[in-house]
Amino acid sequence: MVSRELRHAVHEIEAPQAVLDLDAFDANLTTLAKRAQGLPIRVASKSLRTPAAIDRALAHPGYSGVLAFSLPEALALHARGVRDILVGYPTVDRLSLKLLFAEAGASENITLMIDCPTHLDIIDSARSAVASTGGTEATNRVRAADGAGPGVRVCLDIDASYRLGEEVLGSRVHIGARRSPVRDPAAAVELAEQVIARPGVDLVGLMSYEGQIAGTADAGTSAKQTVVRAMQKRSIAELKVRRRHIVTEVRDLTELEFVNGGGTGSFESSAVEGTLTELAAGSGLFSPGLFDGYTKFRHEPAAYFVTPVVRRPGPGWVTVFKGGFIASGVPGADRVPTIAWPPGLEYSGLEGAGEVQTPLTGPGSENLRIGDLVWFRHAKAGELAEHFNEFLVVSGSEIIDSWSTYRGQGWVL
Repeated sequence: MVSRELRHAVHEIEAPQAVLDLDAFDANLTTLAKRAQGLPIRVASKSLRTPAAIDRALAHPGYSGVLAFSLPEALALHARGVRDILVGYPTVDRLSLKLLFAEAGASENITLMIDCPTHLDIIDSARSAVASTGGTEATNRVRAADGAGPGVRVCLDIDASYRLGEEVLGSRVHIGARRSPVRDPAAAVELAEQVIARPGVDLVGLMSYEGQIAGTADAGTSAKQTVVRAMQKRSIAELKVRRRHIVTEVRDLTELEFVNGGGTGSFESSAVEGTLTELAAGSGLFSPGLFDGYTKFRHEPAAYFVTPVVRRPGPGWVTVFKGGFIASGVPGADRVPTIAWPPGLEYSGLEGAGEVQTPLTGPGSENLRIGDLVWFRHAKAGELAEHFNEFLVVSGSEIIDSWSTYRGQGWVL
């Protein structure tokens, strides 16, 4: 339910508009830090995509560093003064790699993700290109042949998915994100040895994301949700053992600055596993609609969008402008925005959430007039920022600020 104060703060704004409840955002910062049980939290920027929100999280003592989703984003954040940035996905963006090596301080503060030797080859190629064409300063920074200057910081991505009956079925029953091909200690050691053998490349961390736990809702009494909870329990036990072996064997080769894992939905298990030195999260700060389906935690909804009623097509119906902000992932009802206020509204079975209009029906439509605002929550966190240039920031019953999104900054990442 959207509070009366929050509704009052924006009742006269021009809409559609994204709205951030700062009090709820701050409460979620504290809740997430408590759930981390003393481990620092690396801010997953893709779940915010709003520089001021990232800055506010980093100002909290429970948070340290950023988990970026692309190298261009990491470079943009670095230019704003953010340090300790881990790019969460491998990059083959050669132009951005060249910019990384040409920009003073960037390669010391930005860590690149890899999961195969080809990624190393692409990194080396970009570095060599800068060394051959840049001035003296750039050349000194990227000389790799003799390891001169600061090394390229890299992190190994380890597959954290669950495979039912893997000993017999192999990868045929794969549950979780399809990310890295590096899954067992032998593969991790083999790749780590190749990194260590490269002049000017420093292996500084390991990362693994257990999406089948962190990103999969478990609430409900259906047979499907019962199976999900059973799968998650087995996956937690399997990953704890496998990840410990991987970390131990890689640490026998080299010192690691960090071992990253987890996600908002898996803090309860990830924090106590004993192998991780930090957790990663961001969605829990906005608490989007998908997070209503978890049993182990509850955060406060903080990010909304509001859009006005523009039609009353008939008794029991209203139509709002736009609203079809469908989340990524497997298409389904859980990817549609949650109607947050007023209560008693539901989508049309024939139109759903529409690109330019969204019909709504139910008892909640009775008191809505043309121009009144209907409140929604996006199913996922950061994707809301792709539709708006700014968030109106509300505290109590007042608009106190506006925070530009990546889109508002003109960042195409």
